[in-house]
Amino acid sequence: MDEMQNTPTSMPLIGDKAPAFTAVTTQGPINFPEDYKGKWVILFSHPADFTPVCTTEFMTFASMADEFRALNTELVGLSIDSLYAHIAWLRKIGELEWNGMKNVEVKFPVIEDIKMDVARKYGMVQSQSSTQAVRAVFIIDPNAVVRTILFYPASTGRNFDEIKRVVLALQKADKEQIATPANWRPGQDVIIPTPGSCGTAKERMESKDENQYCLDWFLCFRKEKK
Repeated sequence: MDEMQNTPTSMPLIGDKAPAFTAVTTQGPINFPEDYKGKWVILFSHPADFTPVCTTEFMTFASMADEFRALNTELVGLSIDSLYAHIAWLRKIGELEWNGMKNVEVKFPVIEDIKMDVARKYGMVQSQSSTQAVRAVFIIDPNAVVRTILFYPASTGRNFDEIKRVVLALQKADKEQIATPANWRPGQDVIIPTPGSCGTAKERMESKDENQYCLDWFLCFRKEKK
């Protein structure tokens, strides 16, 4: 077994600092996370260039790049392929038309990771015998802290509406000190913090505040303005 396959794979956990790295990309060199101070980042990997599912994903991400940028969120892609393979693939993507998308230009950086240095730091290689990254998604906040981790198998394309929903939910939770319930979408009611004492719980249940309601003392919602 060669040295690359013997290299241990680690993986940051939610709440950990995002592992730092420098890399060559299709948009020039990057120093991560230093170059992204004050921004949210979606760092994602794909198994290989010129693969069908990955192609649809890149078209979708590129088409949504402005939507993410409006949320102070930058995209960074990665696969265990060469810079020249990346460039050739991205140029080909611009010639394709799918699902209403055409003339798509991928402007976000795609990391060259032939030696799997970055992929192994983020646990993107799930098998010691593999030379491909799985479909990993790391949502990293402006303080370079990992906030969400999503992993998909090679056969399943990612849900990009869900990725955007998670960014919106995290940003709202940080700003307003609330939580979001199952299937939450922007504009829907949110969950307020659970009371930390019996007295507060009683007050919460007896509250006449028209902007909130409780199903029980531990599950209370704040109404969102429609």
